[in-house]
Amino acid sequence: MPRQPRIEFPGAIYHVLARGNRRAEIFSDDRDRARFLKSLGDTCVRLGWEVRAWVLMGNHYHLALHTPEANLVDGMKWLQNAYTRYFNTRHQLWGRLFGDRYKSVLVDPQGDYQKRLIDYIHLNPARAGIVGARGAGGLLGYPHSSLVAGFASPPSKRAPWLDVGTGLRLAGLKDSASGRRRYVGGLERRIAEEEAARLGLEEVGGQSLHSTMRRGWYWGSQAFREKLTKLVPPEKAAANPTYRSSPLGRDERSERAEVVALEAIGELGLECDGQGRPVFGYGDVRRGAAAWIVWHRSGAPQAWIAERLGLRSAANVSQQRRRFDNTRDAELPPDVMRWRRAWRKSGFFD
Repeated sequence: MPRQPRIEFPGAIYHVLARGNRRAEIFSDDRDRARFLKSLGDTCVRLGWEVRAWVLMGNHYHLALHTPEANLVDGMKWLQNAYTRYFNTRHQLWGRLFGDRYKSVLVDPQGDYQKRLIDYIHLNPARAGIVGARGAGGLLGYPHSSLVAGFASPPSKRAPWLDVGTGLRLAGLKDSASGRRRYVGGLERRIAEEEAARLGLEEVGGQSLHSTMRRGWYWGSQAFREKLTKLVPPEKAAANPTYRSSPLGRDERSERAEVVALEAIGELGLECDGQGRPVFGYGDVRRGAAAWIVWHRSGAPQAWIAERLGLRSAANVSQQRRRFDNTRDAELPPDVMRWRRAWRKSGFFD
């Protein structure tokens, strides 16, 4: 799986997931769980993190995490290294405890994304069949989550780094005894009503949390994605040889390609149809000019260019841009010839 740069910025919200190496257990008993939570709490105190939900399963954990400062990478490195050293020492093991990289998905603070993530984390034990429809008892029978340790407990019994108030507010509830009961009751009703495998995985704004966990890098709206793609430092992308093929790299490239496509449409004086695609007349050389611009200036795949410019196929994009590239100025219509000469002077064709 291609690695992509971690995006960090003040106030970011993440869904963090880490699994054991080869999916092995990372918590053997309550002593291990207590030590992990202590390490998590220490990390929060050191770096100012706020945890909005957590659950510890046998071979993995989930966090809904708010970082007031841009310090996810530093904190996760310290947290996982500290727990790995403890675990290996206690169990007389060595080597990696966690498999591959931890997953960090940026979460849109607007809309229902954050609320659904918190619910999803708390429903993990039911989805795994430990409690609920296929398991015994209710969610409060599974003590290894922030539902029991926070959302069902008064403030005096919570860890200071656990932010329950935001989760309840997002659910439209107060941090009171009745509000906490209503929150837990709402989750229990979902267990009774929904298929266990689908608990908490419904789509928001047409985007599935399940698909985001497997292949995505953000969970949020189109506007949120556009904001994030502008935050990748160019030097980070350049230093990462697999960045271009990663999900984030593809999104960042599409974002840049869209800007280039709009510039080309404007410069060539093209009109667009109702879907924003340029309209070309029969034999219009501007078809090749538009394909040439987007190809050379954005690095977008030819299939993307074909879809954006209405050019039927990637092969047609290749044919159109080669034809334009080989056409002499004298063979072009006067307006296109003037445009190409002006762009050459500006260095566009370098």
